[in-house]
Amino acid sequence: MGLFINTNTSSINARRKLTSSSNALSRSFERLSSGLRINSARDDAAGLAISNRMTAQIRGLDQAVRNSNDGISLAQTAEGALTETTNLLQRVRELAVQSSSDNNNPSDRASLNEEVTQLVDEINRIAQNTSFNGNKLLNGDIVNSVLQVGANVGETISVRIDSAEATQLSRQMRRISAVGVDANVGLGTMSIGTQVDPTTTRYTDIRTAVDDDDSLSTSNRAESAIAKAAAINDAYEFTGVQAMVGKTTVGSSNGTAIQGGHQAMGTIGGGQLTETDFFVLNGMKIAGFEVLQNDSDNSLVDAINAVIDETGVLASLDGNSQLVLTAEDGRNIELTVSSATVANHTGILRGFGGAIAVGAGTGTTAIFGGEISLQSNQQIDVVFGANTNQALGNLRRDGGGIGTAIFGVSSDFSVQTLDITTRESSNLSIQIVDLALEQISAQRASLGAIQNRLESTINNLTTNSENLSASRSRILDADFAAETANLSRNQIIQQAGVSILAQANQQPQIALSLLGQ
Repeated sequence: MGLFINTNTSSINARRKLTSSSNALSRSFERLSSGLRINSARDDAAGLAISNRMTAQIRGLDQAVRNSNDGISLAQTAEGALTETTNLLQRVRELAVQSSSDNNNPSDRASLNEEVTQLVDEINRIAQNTSFNGNKLLNGDIVNSVLQVGANVGETISVRIDSAEATQLSRQMRRISAVGVDANVGLGTMSIGTQVDPTTTRYTDIRTAVDDDDSLSTSNRAESAIAKAAAINDAYEFTGVQAMVGKTTVGSSNGTAIQGGHQAMGTIGGGQLTETDFFVLNGMKIAGFEVLQNDSDNSLVDAINAVIDETGVLASLDGNSQLVLTAEDGRNIELTVSSATVANHTGILRGFGGAIAVGAGTGTTAIFGGEISLQSNQQIDVVFGANTNQALGNLRRDGGGIGTAIFGVSSDFSVQTLDITTRESSNLSIQIVDLALEQISAQRASLGAIQNRLESTINNLTTNSENLSASRSRILDADFAAETANLSRNQIIQQAGVSILAQANQQPQIALSLLGQ
């Protein structure tokens, strides 16, 4: 081995090793002082990315727990107010029972009624002033309050709190634009009720039918028998009246099955259905074939039935060779003719007394709705807000216990209208309060269910956060036992490196000793 004084290779190598051991020792100090295995991306780039995602999830879960606790507090606040409302209603009922006895004179009943008035005012005050974090809870504003109960988008729970104001207790605001079987004619607002005793009928307004209630009809869906029945059945809990949809039929010779008061269509005449002379049935164009007198070869019937999957309408001929169109599911039947010529020679729209008449011209349309049957174990009363005593097209009896529809004037009853100045009004007030208590109890039960659900949600979120934290710890945290061992090892290596470097630095002195000799 040669001796050199310009380049001390041993010293350079020892210095490099010492630098490496010093860096390792520094990392051991960093990990032990921070408690983290990953202090920067250079330690473990993939592990850092994974741990950051886990951190975001954990923090989101922890915040969701806090949100859920806030939701429980909201529900508890609302339920506490409803508890007091229940106490007030119980006192009102007690006063109504007292006033219903004829041993009270008018002055006594007036005094009792004054207390009822004050109690109703307090019910309104509670409903209008109960709030949580500045949000009113019992005035009807909490229609669809969304609680974020998860770490990700869409992990929510909806809370609905109905109004507890006196005007809304025992009164349901549900309306419908028309009820019946004619999809062209609106009959105004309607209320349905059943007689709970020979002298009292509880009415419930039916909500407005909307397009979404009917997924089958191609047009005027909100006016179809399907939509109207859905609106009526939506109020079943309050009316006890169930609506059933019957089939839609167009073409009976006696006119009874033609909805909305239109007349029978008459016999089918001969003619040519072309691309310009055609009719449209529920959005499907019928054209391009010859129609014989009275459709003796069923060409028109066959053409209509060929598209039954699209229209939902079955065509047939009755005993008088008249065309009959039937939709078994009660969907609307919509007919449009391109010209009066088509109406003449097909007979499809012949003799209508309503929207279409022979010779009415191109693009004329008629829409027919299906039958609606109402069923209840008690007598049914149907009342129209704007059309009192107006007939309801083809409202028919069906099943035992159902009575003939009675049309009269509906009254607006609620806790706000309570009056116990007479025996009759006191008895009515008892019934109204009973319904209000049921309504409040149902709302309290809903709030209790929400609280239980949120508590379960909190337990689940806490468990998820715990498991994710453990997973993140295995990636991110330092193993103190291993790092302590590494520290001792690196310290020994560093001390050895310092010693070796000192000796390596002495090697050039050996060469100088040769000069001394």
